Amino acid sequence: MSRTPTMRERRLTIVLLDLIGSTSFVQKAGPMKAASWLQYHDRLTRSLMHKFSGREIDRSDGFLLSFDRPIDAVNFSLHYQIMIPVKIRLNTRIGVHVGDVVEVTQNELEIMGGAKPVELEGVAKNIAARTMSLCGSGQVLLTQDAFRAIKDMTNFDTPRGTRYAVAGLYRFKGVRRPVTIYCVGITTESLQPPEGSEKARRLGGPKKIKSHLRHMRARELSLWILYRFAFINLLYLCYLFIRFISKQSAREVWGLDHPPWSWVEYVVSLASFIVTGERG
Repeated sequence: MSRTPTMRERRLTIVLLDLIGSTSFVQKAGPMKAASWLQYHDRLTRSLMHKFSGREIDRSDGFLLSFDRPIDAVNFSLHYQIMIPVKIRLNTRIGVHVGDVVEVTQNELEIMGGAKPVELEGVAKNIAARTMSLCGSGQVLLTQDAFRAIKDMTNFDTPRGTRYAVAGLYRFKGVRRPVTIYCVGITTESLQPPEGSEKARRLGGPKKIKSHLRHMRARELSLWILYRFAFINLLYLCYLFIRFISKQSAREVWGLDHPPWSWVEYVVSLASFIVTGERG
């Protein structure tokens, strides 16, 4: 039997998924409980992966997956971040890249010896790994190649309210050309540009992504209203105070009817009164 693997060049969408803090979780929970919990995570992930026609390539602290269609990869990533971290109580980061790889299919003899049925080789896998390493908790990042492949493309599986934003330009270690990174998500927090790292240096881009009113979810909208209501109230209180001290009688009562340099003495006196109960 020939032991030569079958190799072919393909353009695939690569998804790298990483569980954040998995090592500390195993140490805290113990090996048996952690193994049971991680197996539960893997079952959920594989079920979602099959729904979106993905293929499992490798597994460690997360998954290396491949998809034929970029939109399936993005929909898988978004649904994963919405559904699974809540169930397993562990945060995850996901990087997505579209690129040319060599797909290596091992023969049965190699598989019996412990080899993985399918492996991927090529720099595209490294770019996906660098992209994933930039992610914050609960974030999904895309390379420019992945973004171009799914731009203006949605289907019935795309979560409602999905938005994209430019994260910036990054130079990946070992990659000759800088890579433009995009964020995809349904919340403003998930669209914030990540900082650079040792293996992915940030060259430039927006410092913060602001949310438009029409894109806000209920929690974001309530905080937006609360902050602005508090600011308006502060302005109104300042207006009332100015109206109050503009009256001669009010200034005499509070000791404000002095030259401007007496304001410092008044503030010190007022602070002393608040603390001790005696006017200075």
